Amino acid sequence: MSPSKTAKKKAGTTPARPKKEATRKEVHSLEPVDTPAVGQSNGQPQSQQQEGRYVYGVIEARDSVGFGRIGIGGLGESVYSVHHGDVAAVVSKTPVFIFDPTRENALAHEHVIETVMKSNTIIPMSFGTVFRTDDDIREVLKSIYPSLKDVLKQMANKLEFGLKVTWDRDRIVEELKRENEEIHRFQHELTRKHLQSTYFARMQLGRMIDKALSERAAEVVREIYDGLRTVCVASRDNKVIGDKMIMNAAFLIQKDKETEFDAAVNAVAQKFGDRLNFKYTGPWPPYNFVNIRLKLERGSAN
Repeated sequence: MSPSKTAKKKAGTTPARPKKEATRKEVHSLEPVDTPAVGQSNGQPQSQQQEGRYVYGVIEARDSVGFGRIGIGGLGESVYSVHHGDVAAVVSKTPVFIFDPTRENALAHEHVIETVMKSNTIIPMSFGTVFRTDDDIREVLKSIYPSLKDVLKQMANKLEFGLKVTWDRDRIVEELKRENEEIHRFQHELTRKHLQSTYFARMQLGRMIDKALSERAAEVVREIYDGLRTVCVASRDNKVIGDKMIMNAAFLIQKDKETEFDAAVNAVAQKFGDRLNFKYTGPWPPYNFVNIRLKLERGSAN
């Protein structure tokens, strides 16, 4: 079957962000901002709360850039750039507090990222990243400038796509019982000796099926990667969730190769027909392929 591709700009809900499991570089950090939770004002009205800066990501830009009054929080705050040389953080003003990861807030965060991506390569920050001042941001941009330049160069004109593949586990188990010679022979022996209901027999059969499922899943995943390897710059495995998912991967694609990658995903999906279900999401900024995280993020609420 053809994969269902969820484009961020078309989705009714925010697609799940791939877990970032890359080893992060240790870099300069600031002291955390003391951030009361949303709804808490430390006895002060919101207008008197300490003002901070919500950071969405880092781009390459020497001149000031504005992205409109689309800042998180629903107050129509302008999204603008804070610079050190030719790198800049994309920020908006906000009271200093913890942002709950509600659907509204998550969509607002992603909308800014999406807007910036239209004209820039962006190193995305985690949701809820808040700092005190523009000067704090400039300080950290300066301290890790070489690393930022290197990452921005590597990620220039590249996009990330996610691919999750699931199967009907019960259907595959029945296939294995018919096709796997070892399992078929063991079942026949159990039937012959009337041992199907014994605890030991069930445990042994279960282990055999689990082993065969794991081997079949690995074989299928290899085939999928083989079909996509030539049209991507890099790929990354993420942890699968549940017993139906066999693949949870991220692919880094040259921006001008998106159509070619789409075609390759469809070709792989058609090869497996209705035996597999493909969920294809993107484009995203390169969450899974950025090996640096600004320790500015320690200023965010954790």
